[in-house]
Amino acid sequence: MRPMTVQDFPATEQWSQQYPSGPRSVPRARRELRKMLERWGHGAEDIDRVLLVSSELATNAVRHGRQRDCRFEVRVTTTGTDCLIEVSDASSVRLPRAVTAASDDESGRGLVLVAALTKDMGHHLRDPIGKTVWARLELHTPEGGSHD
Repeated sequence: MRPMTVQDFPATEQWSQQYPSGPRSVPRARRELRKMLERWGHGAEDIDRVLLVSSELATNAVRHGRQRDCRFEVRVTTTGTDCLIEVSDASSVRLPRAVTAASDDESGRGLVLVAALTKDMGHHLRDPIGKTVWARLELHTPEGGSHD
């Protein structure tokens, strides 16, 4: 996974929100992001893919990046043709890595799924603490045909 920052990604639209680092925050983030993507006029297929990728990354932040009394942040930036999803947490100890899950494992496929749905993904450390895991995916034309 290579580093990328939002400065490398010229924004048309941007949304971010911080959440308590607990499992109930992931569905809340998904609901709030869905509303924003619909407001921006993106089609259902794009919304579903963005929500799936952001949910996987947020779930990993809660499971593997959780630090006492710290929040995680979800940031989504679009250019009209691409979408950058960034999820930041307070842990710089547990860096993301794909694992090979057995057929009967109930978890362990998230990063493999993210890689299959995106053009590129990576992570970078944050100053003074934590890390950001990001994924970039291609968007189709919004339902309305423009972002106006």
